[in-house]
Amino acid sequence: MFFSRKVCRVFGTVLFSCFVSSTALAAPVITKTYSYFNVGGLTADDLDKELEKRGPLTRSTGHRHPGATEIKFGGDVTYVEKNGRCTVGGTRVTLRTHIILPRWTNRKKSPADLGFIWDTLSSDIKRHEERHAEIARTYARRLERELLGLKPTRTCNALETDVADVTRRVLANHDRDQQRFDQVESANFDERMMRLLQYRLKSKRR
Repeated sequence: MFFSRKVCRVFGTVLFSCFVSSTALAAPVITKTYSYFNVGGLTADDLDKELEKRGPLTRSTGHRHPGATEIKFGGDVTYVEKNGRCTVGGTRVTLRTHIILPRWTNRKKSPADLGFIWDTLSSDIKRHEERHAEIARTYARRLERELLGLKPTRTCNALETDVADVTRRVLANHDRDQQRFDQVESANFDERMMRLLQYRLKSKRR
């Protein structure tokens, strides 16, 4: 299967600190990096075998894939205790995404039609992985909004429990959306590739 992904989930250590005044609120800290793995081959069959052999290995499936997006959530929460109530004074949600993509090393030695197929395939792999990163960004922002929107409680211990519950729920929804996206993409892969190849071929002839 081409489009199963490893998703790494960590929401850091929740820092329990009570102050008499609120801390400044910050937007999620989001970073995205890239790395590449080399594949050889002079035929379409070679490329397929190279991707299966050298692609990133994901723990969720135990298989290698033509691309992957590693996702790691983190952050901390500051609690404010005042007048017998505890509120969320500030949050710092972090998201690190690392996209792993293939790089074909034998392009110059291969026929033009194989290069055409590779360009179509590699472009679709990148689009797919970028979408995984985009889904994660959406949930990082959603997580921050929901944490900041938590109602005050009588104790900071109780609010800390609410923070943990919200975090688990939002990240569980994130995982489900990522899996749903993979399922749809896998089911439509052949049809999508054929459509992309036809579109690129028409564009090339113009």
